[in-house]
Amino acid sequence: MDAIILAGGKGTRMRPLTERTPKPLLAVQGRPILGWALAGLRPHAQHVLIVVNYLAEQIAAYMQQQALYPAGSYTLVPQEPEPLGTGHALQCCAPHLRSAEFLVQNGDDLFGTAAIAQLAQVPFGILTIAREDQSRWGVAVKDEAGRLVRLHEKPPEGTYPTPVQASIGAYKLSQQIFDYELPLSPRGEYELTDYVSWLAEREAVQLVEADFWFPVGTPAELAVAQEIPALVARMGAG
Repeated sequence: MDAIILAGGKGTRMRPLTERTPKPLLAVQGRPILGWALAGLRPHAQHVLIVVNYLAEQIAAYMQQQALYPAGSYTLVPQEPEPLGTGHALQCCAPHLRSAEFLVQNGDDLFGTAAIAQLAQVPFGILTIAREDQSRWGVAVKDEAGRLVRLHEKPPEGTYPTPVQASIGAYKLSQQIFDYELPLSPRGEYELTDYVSWLAEREAVQLVEADFWFPVGTPAELAVAQEIPALVARMGAG
């Protein structure tokens, strides 16, 4: 199975740390964030596609020297002609996919590997985590059977009973999504979440609740990540 890592962002909220270093290569407890992602995916994905744009040459250099995915088992996918959203990133990957099903995850978050393993086993799924402050997240709206109905991006507080299941940026999808003519969103981008909502209208998309997730979006969050106890155990990477 293939996996896609979204690693092309500029990391503007992480400045000044990202002025010369792409965010996926910032170190957490001695390992680049991208390295943690690769280690978590390795048991499930034989081929990984890494979407690159900002400081792509540094990510290319890192991939050449890391050992988890040797040459031939990874593909760097430039987001061309320019980044137009996460859905556009998947479109750029379509010609390079080798498997019908594939995993997708953000390249600047830390995901517990137990949940990634569970996500890899379902036909279609999204990784979620319970949160009280629903207006900060994309909320996974589910039916009585617990399957995804749609993703509701940052709904007003009180829209749903709390806690809600927040979508945290990891998915199990298939090439079926490329049958959909993805529209531009109101913010002028092609959104991965629109692919997911379209798929949920046609297939049973399962919600897989994460045991651990830590988004690394700011210098303060990066500092906190350095102190997460037993990170190797949570991330399954030695």
